[in-house]
Amino acid sequence: MDRKRTVTVYTRDDCHLCEDAIETVRRVADAVSSDVTLDLRDVDSDPQRRTEYGDRVPYVLVDGRPRFKYRVDEEELRALLVRKSN
Repeated sequence: MDRKRTVTVYTRDDCHLCEDAIETVRRVADAVSSDVTLDLRDVDSDPQRRTEYGDRVPYVLVDGRPRFKYRVDEEELRALLVRKSN
């Protein structure tokens, strides 16, 4: 049985790389499983996040583990999401 997966994307407004990353995550998640949750976190809405991430967005975590920065590799994300365990 597949387990619930969470993909967290740290993002900000007017960030074309962020939009590309979110689109890639949605496309892959839709293709591999209905048990993938996309969690979007705006770094500009929280001063601590803004300090921590600065311009280093998008920053993408899969199940809480950092996996991608700036660009999401579609094939690598697909492999991570279909894996039954880390």
